[in-house]
Amino acid sequence: FRLALVQLHVSAVKSDNLQRACGLVREASAKGAKFVALPECFNSPYGTQYFKEYAEKIPGESTQKLSEVAKECSIYLIGGRSIPEEDDGKLYNTCTVFGPDGALLAKHRKVHLFDINVPGKIQFKESETLSPGNSFSMFDTPYCKVGLGICYDMRFAEMAQIYSQKGCQLLIYPGAFNMTTGPAHWELLQRGRAVDNQLYVATVSPARDEKAAYVAWGHSTVVNPWGEVIAKAGAEETVVYTDIDLKKLAEIRQQIPILSQKRCDLYGVEMKK
Repeated sequence: FRLALVQLHVSAVKSDNLQRACGLVREASAKGAKFVALPECFNSPYGTQYFKEYAEKIPGESTQKLSEVAKECSIYLIGGRSIPEEDDGKLYNTCTVFGPDGALLAKHRKVHLFDINVPGKIQFKESETLSPGNSFSMFDTPYCKVGLGICYDMRFAEMAQIYSQKGCQLLIYPGAFNMTTGPAHWELLQRGRAVDNQLYVATVSPARDEKAAYVAWGHSTVVNPWGEVIAKAGAEETVVYTDIDLKKLAEIRQQIPILSQKRCDLYGVEMKK
């Protein structure tokens, strides 16, 4: 099946972001994509100072638009971190998934908050305004089972291992790595998660905006189970397409059967919730 990653240029005007995102989703569907993914924070600028201002409940304005366009195009739509979600007085970094009938299939709240300090380069603390999610998020389709993470979640290998154990063959991480962590780790982490678990990994970033308070690295990418980069964007707004070949995945798992050769008598990773 064909997967499309929408690397969107995000402005400060929510309505413009929603309109442009839906337009690019329709374009991707017209070119045969059955799965379309939007980037982290696609409807607002990324930054702790923006989260409260742009927050919505779910369902709300942004998710209603995503539901409508998913149904119109009859696709699976992974809504990036569609919105800073407000729920019971707390804010979450939340990704929603809608099916071809427009129904909400999954809602992933970012589990690991991005609190980092690289002296002289970048300091950021999502926990100043956001609360963490407390669950894994998977959804079934006639094609395959898909696991979700958001950006910083990708650094935690255990999360991807759990998804693999639960039968996922594709992991999708909407993300917005920056100009420090992006060139160092963005592709490296994707290839690591893909090879370790013998599955496809897709990441979808906002387009780079040098004038933004937080500059995203871009380079939305798809990696196959062999660890090869099979699709990759530059820094500009674009849509990246790739075909997910589950037969190739099965062949790789048969050739190097690491999933069946794990020494579960010596070690293990378990899901507690």
